[in-house]
Amino acid sequence: MNYVFQFETLLREWPLLLDGLLLTLRLSVTAMVVGLAVGTAGAAASVYGTKIMRIFMRCYVELIRNTPFLVQLFMIFLGLPAIGIRLSPDAAAATALTINIGAYASEIIRAGIEAVPHGQIEAGTALGLTRFQVFRLIVVKQAFMTVFPALSSQFILLILGTSVVSAIASEELSATANSIQSRTFRAFEVYFIVTAIYLFLAIFFREIFRFVYRRWVHKT
Repeated sequence: MNYVFQFETLLREWPLLLDGLLLTLRLSVTAMVVGLAVGTAGAAASVYGTKIMRIFMRCYVELIRNTPFLVQLFMIFLGLPAIGIRLSPDAAAATALTINIGAYASEIIRAGIEAVPHGQIEAGTALGLTRFQVFRLIVVKQAFMTVFPALSSQFILLILGTSVVSAIASEELSATANSIQSRTFRAFEVYFIVTAIYLFLAIFFREIFRFVYRRWVHKT
């Protein structure tokens, strides 16, 4: 084995890796927050909505869950310009990630909503709460308590999935690594470091979600 490891040659590239890491975090957090809102609204529509709303949500969920994320990404970045909608790589990446996580989150949250005992909903109605108040104060709270671990796992998968958006030249962590490797030809060193960063992100967010669950969710 004649390969000589040269990690020191990558030290001058750390600002680029940092920029890629920050973009990865921005995309992940944006998709998490907006996707959670989409998932909550979608779950409510699936359970309490009209027949048309339920059919729409079923079609949305089936479409996203049964097609590759890369195809969804290309459809938004390359397909939408055909009808006059052009997005930057970063905007297209954030949109695709949000739509994707929204579909998965809606199914997870829907399961949590349906697990809430119907008697508690009837009790809230008997106390004079409106339908929206029952949903906000009783149903959503318990649903999130039930599905929080599943949502946490899905969000961690989302963080790792951001690497796919390098396919549309969004300069997140993986795209930055590809660029550095093409200039330095130090493939092992570059991808070893990037692998370590993704591993750190996954473990870090897992522990954050675990702390939140133990500190606030599980005790409520």
